[in-house]
Amino acid sequence: MYYDLVTDLVDLVKIYEQESEHHTQDVLLFGQWLNEYQKKQGNLTLPEPEWLGKSSGRSADSVINTSLVHLYRYAKLHAKEAIVDTPFSTPDDFIYLISLVSFGSMTKTALIKLNVHEKSAGIQIVNRLISSGLAEQSATSHDKRNRMIHITEKGTQQLMESMENIKMASRNVTAPLSYPEKMDLVRLLQKLENYHELKSRGAL
Repeated sequence: MYYDLVTDLVDLVKIYEQESEHHTQDVLLFGQWLNEYQKKQGNLTLPEPEWLGKSSGRSADSVINTSLVHLYRYAKLHAKEAIVDTPFSTPDDFIYLISLVSFGSMTKTALIKLNVHEKSAGIQIVNRLISSGLAEQSATSHDKRNRMIHITEKGTQQLMESMENIKMASRNVTAPLSYPEKMDLVRLLQKLENYHELKSRGAL
């Protein structure tokens, strides 16, 4: 019997019970916590990755920026495949509709800002959705100049009919990652996005 291992495991479970925000006896959640706990203790130190140009001084910042650009292009290719034979002209069309479904009707300005588009590009997308009957707009009660954008019944139907292909496109982008790796990546991407969102609002 691995008595010492069992004793160590019991001690770790006690620490998990005290520190974790989760209150369910889920082995997967415990495993994720244990991984993070070991990192904090300095027991898990992954080797520094290699990349093209590293020996000649290419920085990690350069690699990250290039990879993000490349991944955006790959994601766009998968998204384009997902909307073949649909009313959507570009992946941004269904992304805007998904935003309306997820967060409800909102002003044109808020919708464009949510999707991090320049105003002119965002207006083109919204106008395209309206002209194709996938969305509609109405004046707000307090400001007639600012329009509220709503998804239409047609837009909802088209989005639902395309949803499985859209989900498949998303899965194709992250295909080689395990679930824990996806969670690590989500945390890192959220950290980056939150930083830039705050910076864009002058909060940093």
